Order: sequence, then C-alpha cells, then structure tokens
Amino acid sequence: MVIRKKEENEDPGVIITGTRSAASEAYRTLRTNIQFMTLDNLTKSLLVVGPHPGCGKTTTVVNLGMTLAQAGCSVLLVDTDLRRPKLHSIFRCKNFFGLTTMLIEENINMNAARHRTFTPNLDVIPSGPIPPNPAELLASRKMHRALKEFADRYDYIVLDSPPMLNMADASILSSLADATIMVMAYAETTREEAVKVNQQLQMAKANVIGTVINGMPPHQDPYGYYGYYEEDEQPEKKPKKKPKKKKKKQSQEEAGDFDLDFDPEKAYEDL
Repeated sequence: MVIRKKEENEDPGVIITGTRSAASEAYRTLRTNIQFMTLDNLTKSLLVVGPHPGCGKTTTVVNLGMTLAQAGCSVLLVDTDLRRPKLHSIFRCKNFFGLTTMLIEENINMNAARHRTFTPNLDVIPSGPIPPNPAELLASRKMHRALKEFADRYDYIVLDSPPMLNMADASILSSLADATIMVMAYAETTREEAVKVNQQLQMAKANVIGTVINGMPPHQDPYGYYGYYEEDEQPEKKPKKKPKKKKKKQSQEEAGDFDLDFDPEKAYEDL
C-alpha cells in the first residue's frame, strides 16, 4: 500500500498517492464490487474485521470510506474498536465524546459525537473514552438503536472493529452489521488464522461478502493489470543498446558446415 506524507489542511486520513495508482484503483474496485453485491439488498452497515493487529483493517476502513464518499455517497466511519481505537488519531479529532458516550450517557446524541472531515460526504465518530466492558456495550440495545440512527442519516456506515481472534467484540458486531468484509495481511496472516476467523463469523451468522488481502507486492498480482495505471508516473527507461554483431559473409547453413557441438541453450542466450 502506497501512502504519502500528510500535508497541512489536507484530509488526515490514510491518503494514497496518485489517483491512478494501483492502490487507488484497488479501492475503487472494492467499492464497485460492494455496490454490485449489495444492489438487491438494502445494505447500510459494513463491518471490516481482521484476525490480528497490523493486518490493514483500519487502512481499509478509511480508504473504503473515502472512495465511497468520492462516488457521492454519504458515509459515516465509526470506531467500534473500544480497546485500541485509531480513527480519532488518523483524523486528528478529539476523543472526549464518541460512541461510548452515546451508549452510556442519556443526553449525548450523534451530533455531539460526530466530526466532519476534509473529504466531502465523509464523517467520523471516534470510539470515545475506553470502557471497562467493551463487549457488553457493543451487545447492548443502545448499540442497536445507534446503528439504526446512523442508517437513517447515511448511505453507508463503515465500522472499524477490534481484531477478531481472542475477542468477542468483532463477533458481536458481525451479527449486527448488514455485511462483513475480512482483511488478511499478505505473508503475515496464517492459513490457520484465516480459517478460525471464518469459523467465528459463521458461528455469528455474519453476512461475509468478501476478503481483502492487504500488502500484496506488485509482482504477485496474477493479472499484471495495475501496472498500466502507473506507466505515466514512472520515469521512462531508455532501452539498452545491444552491441552490433559483425555480419558473417556466409552462414553455416549456406556453407553446408554444421557445428556438431551446437548447444541450443547457449544459442538462445545469444539471441
């Protein structure tokens, strides 16, 4: 994933370099696939889960939210990781009020917890103060009501969940969300971890609509497609000039003289 340094007065989300870069096109493809897959169903809330920290779950949440907002959809990002929240630091917003205060306090509404971002159509609700009982809060009736309130005001709600393994939080959220997207880290997430996450989601009766493999090197792309979008961004390399071979007056075939020690491998290397 290519990420460039954030400048002042710029959207503080995870920003991808170049609108035609491979990563940008990958997120646009993800957005399009989600829209096609949820065309017949009324899908509002999308939960993004991963097996372990560092798999790119939050990166996927932020960039998916941005691409949906760029397509004209109203999008709300909600930090439901009530153990190690990150969205407030990415978007540089205060975390005094957030999801937990909405669920605990009686008079705190969504407007008090919601923050605008520099990206049009994109808002964020941070986690709020970290509670001692995250799983109980997420399974409460107030959480159901909060998701319904979000769905009434936005086209899409993208939930950033805590890691799936060894915690009940993500399983609870997957049963509440309309659709779930799994995120795996290339060369880091093991097969056993992926199987375990899938089993937990099945037990929670989650609607899993796809998997994102994060951090795959460009040379591992089986289609070799995205390099096309970066052609204009790469400096042109001048082809190396091959040394000119001296022309023989007469070929071996013409002279009727064939080399009995002919090695085809060496011959192809010379071509």
